[in-house]
Amino acid sequence: MSAGTADLSPLIAATTRWLTRAYAAPGGPLGAELAAAQTRQAVTVAAWLRYPTDLDAALVLGLGPGGSARLDWLVGADCAAPDEAGDAWRTWVDEVVASWAACLLGDPALAGAAVTGALTAEHAGGLPLEFRRLTAPDDSDRRAAALLRHPDLVAPVAALHRDALLERLGPPAPPAAGDHARAA
Repeated sequence: MSAGTADLSPLIAATTRWLTRAYAAPGGPLGAELAAAQTRQAVTVAAWLRYPTDLDAALVLGLGPGGSARLDWLVGADCAAPDEAGDAWRTWVDEVVASWAACLLGDPALAGAAVTGALTAEHAGGLPLEFRRLTAPDDSDRRAAALLRHPDLVAPVAALHRDALLERLGPPAPPAAGDHARAA
């Protein structure tokens, strides 16, 4: 993968951490890991869409992604100013990426379109990548990420930047000629 992918790692890790803390997984350690895997995939796709080039990644690293303060307030998390080194990760949370990831987790069709778009980013590097836990979760995945995948529960975060995500993805592709016959 490109250097840009590595550069986005702190942003991806922090945003994944924020989402998995805000929408905690039931089911103990295994459930938490399954939810984190799905969330990491959604955040990665969202980050690649938001920052598709190495230059974009370098810019967000230089300017900073903005932090979690607004998201914390939105979900009613403890909004005390981070004063410990243990809270420094919160400065790497990207609000737009978190919002886009919430959209993807709550809408499988949108997730599929987003993966297709993200694979054109420089970060994908032409590598064969799979985002199965995001686009085709099994029953264990759905149980583990029940809160993260519930459209009503993630709606406040998803709604923040959904329009920008839809604009980034462009209009949906028209159905293929054979799809009309199958739908009838």
